[in-house]
Amino acid sequence: VQLQASGGGLVQAGGSLRLSCAASGLTFGSYVMAWYRQAPGKERELVACIVGGGSTYYADSLKGRFTISRDNAKNTLYLQMNSLEPEDTAVYYCAARRIGSSLWDYWGQGTQVTVSS
Repeated sequence: VQLQASGGGLVQAGGSLRLSCAASGLTFGSYVMAWYRQAPGKERELVACIVGGGSTYYADSLKGRFTISRDNAKNTLYLQMNSLEPEDTAVYYCAARRIGSSLWDYWGQGTQVTVSS
């Protein structure tokens, strides 16, 4: 199984980025997918997750600015990030877990997002 995250980069505050996570080696539609992030000196935190049918969950602090989505036909997870703030600077990871599991089975390698003020 491979999760390949991409789309990170350097952006000014107020800008937007779209992250992608290409999955292979798993039945994508059967997995709950998520984005996590880890800022320097901080613990990894959940950004958002989405089940196969499209239901979503967001961290309260990010509602309205970030949108998680998935394309099951393309085995790809997305994170649209708008109105970015310097506090959003972090490495963003995608993760996958089987429906009904409490643990994340697979992690991507991470993509760096840096927001300048």
